[in-house]
Amino acid sequence: MFIELTFIDNAIDVNNVNVALFQKNEAMGFSDIAIAWRVIKNCGRGWSHTFRYPMGFEVGVKDSYNNVSDHKRATNGERWKAVLDASGNVLVKDSVPSASAKDVEVYNGLGTGSIDAQIYKDGKLLAQKTGVAPEQKAVFQFKPTLWVGVVAQVEEGQAMNSAILSDINTEISLLGIRKANLVMTGGGSGPNAEPYKFTLEPIA
Repeated sequence: MFIELTFIDNAIDVNNVNVALFQKNEAMGFSDIAIAWRVIKNCGRGWSHTFRYPMGFEVGVKDSYNNVSDHKRATNGERWKAVLDASGNVLVKDSVPSASAKDVEVYNGLGTGSIDAQIYKDGKLLAQKTGVAPEQKAVFQFKPTLWVGVVAQVEEGQAMNSAILSDINTEISLLGIRKANLVMTGGGSGPNAEPYKFTLEPIA
């Protein structure tokens, strides 16, 4: 299951801006670093860019040796753990569920070395918690919303600092949406410039 979204650039100026879409990890609060899940580039005025927002997601880890796990399809309420077996470090689903049915947990069950716990959506990095020490866990929780805004010099999969995030204040609810246009308006230069605005227009 997925939601089909089409970004449409209806801004009044001709500036070539980048548009970032991301989610916030509600379990960590606003102090957590947000990852640019998608960055739409070079989409000119009147042009569009269609992408999918899957309802599901995957978990993965990177260990202290820079080994990267395969991605495991996960659901809320599950706890995944990195452990050492006969083949080396592996990522497996724990028999113990997460503390909350709204969360997904990634536990470091390795004897030594920190891990980076990662969440992927549509094959792209959505969120991560770095430096999870042995016997510690990362907790992830997401609302069915996307944050969207104009950014500069941000790449997909890259962490966005607080200065960038402070300029992004548009949260789009995806509840009940199957297909919609995400329309950007505003912009311009000089005294007539307007803030960029993003509007979700559901398609029946």
